[in-house]
Amino acid sequence: MGTFADVAALQPRNQMMQKTGITKGDSFHLCQRTLIERQQIMTTSIDHTLLHDQRVNCTSIMTAMTVGDYIELVDSAYQKRGGLAHQRDALKTTTARRIRSRMVDDIVKGAVLPPVVVGVVANNDFITSIQKNSTADSLAAISSDYSEALSIIDGMQRTTALLEALDRERESVEGRPMRVEFWIADTTESLIYRMLVLNTGQVPWNLSRQLQVVYAPLIEEMKDLVKFERVLDTNAGERRSKAGEYAPDNLVELYIAFGLRKTDIDTQETLADEFSRLDMTEALSSHQYRDFFYPVVQMMVDLDKAFSRFDADIEAAIAAQVDDTAQKLKKGRSIFDSKPARIGFVVAAATTILGRVGMEQDDDPDATNARLAEIQSSLKALINKLDGYGSDELQTFLKLDVLSERLYGQKRSAVGRYERAFFDSAFKVLFEEDFKVPSMEPCWRA
Repeated sequence: MGTFADVAALQPRNQMMQKTGITKGDSFHLCQRTLIERQQIMTTSIDHTLLHDQRVNCTSIMTAMTVGDYIELVDSAYQKRGGLAHQRDALKTTTARRIRSRMVDDIVKGAVLPPVVVGVVANNDFITSIQKNSTADSLAAISSDYSEALSIIDGMQRTTALLEALDRERESVEGRPMRVEFWIADTTESLIYRMLVLNTGQVPWNLSRQLQVVYAPLIEEMKDLVKFERVLDTNAGERRSKAGEYAPDNLVELYIAFGLRKTDIDTQETLADEFSRLDMTEALSSHQYRDFFYPVVQMMVDLDKAFSRFDADIEAAIAAQVDDTAQKLKKGRSIFDSKPARIGFVVAAATTILGRVGMEQDDDPDATNARLAEIQSSLKALINKLDGYGSDELQTFLKLDVLSERLYGQKRSAVGRYERAFFDSAFKVLFEEDFKVPSMEPCWRA
């Protein structure tokens, strides 16, 4: 039975129905019709296949395609850059294999999988055209013009299962429909930001892996904005042989270090630290990467090249030293051969320009840009000075013997952590002194 309040609430409605001659049955049908009309209005006013994310200027397109077309689309990226090799590997545990085997069986039997999410980094003209063109035209353009910029954001295991199902029963599986959602962004930062936000609260990935999901577009963007000597193809076994050359993994590490502004990052460790996730999200949302990260990397490249002018063998110069470990650093290039040195430089630069995490100095964008400009000017002055040095003068400036002694002069536990902290402190001195140092010795002794 209802309460007195329930009864009282019904009385006005009952009285209105009596006055208008509407019965309870009529009332039900009226409500039902109103609901249907509302649904019809929603259906006609909302494009269910295309939605625009105004926060990060991303466009979402939900569509369906055949398994064969999807695999062909992914395979194009795979042939170009290793494609799925840079994504999260297919899980190989006994349980995972059993689950995937069951998934393959289901696919063969006609199961519909949850949508696979594919990320695309495109130019603004294309993103604008999406609103004007048909979904079919937009998808055709993605397939023809942006196949090299695709990355699987969510669906690696499903893709692996689809490939296995195709191998098992191609004729019946190839033409099956599947759902695919495309996230189209104008910058890599927008796509990464979207991924970080959407993945919050789920089983966390390693942060490095999350960035490697958009591996190719990130590296391509860096190639456009930073004058590298060369970005190495690690799949072909290429290794750094001169200054200005870096492996893609090296650049991803710098990306993480800049966002977190800390040297102690473990790219193999699962990102369970929500503060780290938050710091990365905040950095991406404030456009710090485009405005500051790429110029910082360019400064590191320029300094790497300047130091590498001293690539002569200096064994004779250190032969008299008792400690043979001092011979580990023989060339100017050797400094930035080191991952801790690269990370230390980027973190020191980020902290100098932006401030420590939680103590950001970006309240005044003009002041932040001014700091960056001052640092760039000071570094340029140092590089010009080094360019005028002869081999002996450059050797004296670099003080590789001091650096070798500080790094390798005694046995230490947690060597990696020590070296990262060492180079962070060293390059902070360089920034604090506006690059006006008589030699690198004060930095190495910091």
